[in-house]
Amino acid sequence: MQIQDRKVDDILVVQPLEKRIDASVATEFKGKMVDWINTGSTRIVLDLSNVDFIDSSGLGAIVSSLKTIGNNGDLVISGIKETVMSLFRLTRMNRVFQIFSSEQEAIQALSKR
Repeated sequence: MQIQDRKVDDILVVQPLEKRIDASVATEFKGKMVDWINTGSTRIVLDLSNVDFIDSSGLGAIVSSLKTIGNNGDLVISGIKETVMSLFRLTRMNRVFQIFSSEQEAIQALSKR
């Protein structure tokens, strides 16, 4: 799975370059997220602007990343497309995650914490 990552001050911006986060890549995605968290990245923006589809395995990997951070940081989501947002609404994950329309808004919100 191709994922672009970069730091903006002490905020890690993670952007999957794939169109889908599904069972075929969920384990790899989760592994990369856990590695970043375990090496000290505790404020993360997950930019889903390239992602058109997430299945239950992909959603599970994202939720697992949030649990790994726990109370030690924040994982917020930006750039979510309507097709993916409908899954977040259906599973009520839109109430669990803070979701921002743009990466810049997400970075600004995390910078204030």
